[in-house]
Amino acid sequence: MSEKHPLFRGAVILTAAGLVSRVMGFFFRIFLSRAFGEENVGLYQLIFPVYALCLSVSTAGLQMALSRITAREHSLGRMRAAVSALAAALFVTLLISCAEVLIVQANAPFIAGVLLGEPRCEELILILSYALPFAAVHSCICGYHLGLQDAKKPAASQLVEQTVRILFTVLFFLFLSGSGSPVSIQLAAAGIVAGECAAAFFCARTLAGGKKGPYRPSAAGAAKQMKGLLSLSLPLTANRTAVTLLQSVEAASIPAGLKLYGMDTAEALSLYGVLTGMALPCILFPSAVTNSVGTMLMPAVSAAGAAGDRTALLRLIRKAVGSCLVLGLSSCLFFLLFGKHIGLLLFHSASAGRFLLTLAWICPFLYTNTALLSAVNGCRKTSAGFLINMAGLSVRIASVFLAVPRFGMRGYLWGLLASQLLVSVLAFAALMSRTSRAAGAAGPEAPGSHTVPG
Repeated sequence: MSEKHPLFRGAVILTAAGLVSRVMGFFFRIFLSRAFGEENVGLYQLIFPVYALCLSVSTAGLQMALSRITAREHSLGRMRAAVSALAAALFVTLLISCAEVLIVQANAPFIAGVLLGEPRCEELILILSYALPFAAVHSCICGYHLGLQDAKKPAASQLVEQTVRILFTVLFFLFLSGSGSPVSIQLAAAGIVAGECAAAFFCARTLAGGKKGPYRPSAAGAAKQMKGLLSLSLPLTANRTAVTLLQSVEAASIPAGLKLYGMDTAEALSLYGVLTGMALPCILFPSAVTNSVGTMLMPAVSAAGAAGDRTALLRLIRKAVGSCLVLGLSSCLFFLLFGKHIGLLLFHSASAGRFLLTLAWICPFLYTNTALLSAVNGCRKTSAGFLINMAGLSVRIASVFLAVPRFGMRGYLWGLLASQLLVSVLAFAALMSRTSRAAGAAGPEAPGSHTVPG
């Protein structure tokens, strides 16, 4: 029972911050679509797979590993070891992210022209690369606090990042427009850099204020934690990077598939911008709740594992998955009823409204999958989580190469729905199989000796 309260209290905090952030981001996307046009929004969205891939290599595995180690050390009362793990993670992630900046900038023409198929993305990639070290620091410190099941600082940093990002872009747009200077979508990429820089400094400042007395890290302690951190993060990073790489291939191939369907470059980028910059953000808006639950669920599962409390673990999983499913069903009904009107009213786009009607059907599976996959990873079934993600991605990529050239964007939307359904079935089966084996091994006569599935 003890893990229940910090999990859902933290989820409420992250949800509140996430909802505020998504409201801000939602109106910011409306601003971008009207200020720069659908084609430029498509260019802007096209660079995010590159950014996500770099973050997967430099931060994803380290953040998850640090969160787990921090949760374990904190549950055992070894806070000095937890802070030392944070110091080790910051050293590694900064080293990797700075190397990424150099690599991305040296190869920006190749990435834009060959991998993305759009040379106009080169300047956007160059600008966005400067955000990587700041995003790495931001991510690691948030992972540390989430391991402590302290969601306040990550929530605050999320709001700082979003606020600075939006204000930077909007204010500079108004200033340049008022002075008669030319403005381009590059301004939005610069806003991302400004937001991540502000969030990193905010996190560093709050962290510096909390590291007092016996909790200061030492070089010896950080070196000792380095081995465990790397051994845990490397498979997580490999899994996340492989998944993100396939996601990048998927995203970059959608405009190419639309061209094979018969669209020209401008039409393909515009439709891609409508999907990724307008329709999908609407569908993902309620996922602020499910993402918060999933984020807090994994360290809570780790803490329950360290305590050997299998009953609390199962209760957490049931409640987390159940709440995400209810939200998904409600969101599905809402978008089916109002999706067409939302597209026309907010974005002045009939295509966005049509996309919302189709995407509405993925909501129950998409939102539930967040909790299911967090539970799978929290039970130390990272290989199963990786294979499940790969299976879903395979369906989506197949739809891009096989269905989009024949059916247009409808083919991709059908593939997206099929992939989410497959992930739900596989993740649920993995959890049921694991918990059933654990229950059988424990035996009914000794409930106090039950161990956490893993």
